Amino acid sequence: MLRIGVDLGGSKIEIIALGDDGRELLRERVATPQGDYAATVMAVADLVEAAEREVGAGAAVASVGIGIPGAESLASGLIKNANSICLIGKPLRRDLQARLQREVRIANDANCFALSEAVDGAGAGAQVVFGVILGTGVGGGIVIDGKVLTGANAIAGEWGHNPMPGEQHRDACYCGRRGCIELYLSGPGLAADHRRSTGADSSAEAIALNAAAGDAACEATLQRYEARLARALAQVINILDPDVIVLGGGLSNMDRLYDSVPRLWARHVFSDQVATRLLKHHHGDSSGVRGAAWLWP
Repeated sequence: MLRIGVDLGGSKIEIIALGDDGRELLRERVATPQGDYAATVMAVADLVEAAEREVGAGAAVASVGIGIPGAESLASGLIKNANSICLIGKPLRRDLQARLQREVRIANDANCFALSEAVDGAGAGAQVVFGVILGTGVGGGIVIDGKVLTGANAIAGEWGHNPMPGEQHRDACYCGRRGCIELYLSGPGLAADHRRSTGADSSAEAIALNAAAGDAACEATLQRYEARLARALAQVINILDPDVIVLGGGLSNMDRLYDSVPRLWARHVFSDQVATRLLKHHHGDSSGVRGAAWLWP
């Protein structure tokens, strides 16, 4: 069975084709049509059809999974909570199925990340995997026994829009709430915290590099970040009790997190010992598109 996965992002659309054994047969990337829903649907469908021709699927029709920066409403079938605004309120799955003449599966991109890492990545073999994306935003996905947990409201794993525990600061989030975890643990959130503390404008990457070079102010910023990440993930452990938490996104490449955060979260977890493992992604930027392909078992 040929599996096709598509990662539909705000700036690019990536496609992958996997063989029965999970081996990558094809990968391509094109720019996302900006603000044009109809053109986006066409671009995705064209990529799928071109991939089938190139791989040589023959008479067999490939399965198609799509990862999106949002979710499909279980009530209406329309897209909600998407930072690609042109998708909001659109029947994306229905339109793609009509264009491709087959069933299409759609999932949140963080769910796709978690699924990829659970199937054959850092969380392979674990019963419960919580996948975290720490990047421009903060997302999460839950995989149990190799299957994505969607939830009754299609928001399972959306920990980034819970209040950050232990903080009095209550800045407004784009979602309309205040004090969201995303405001503290995203790349822009890390930079904003550093600016509040020092008055200096630095990117998250620059802060990490300067801390490694001995900059005391940047080191203090990262220590605050680690303490907040530990508190936020401790809440997840107390509720979900996952075997593995896998980090993805740009901030996941700070290797110090995998030592410091488990040391810090122990005091916030309701247990005498914490068996949950915090692991770095295995597939990196490929996890989202691979997970979309694995939406078909």
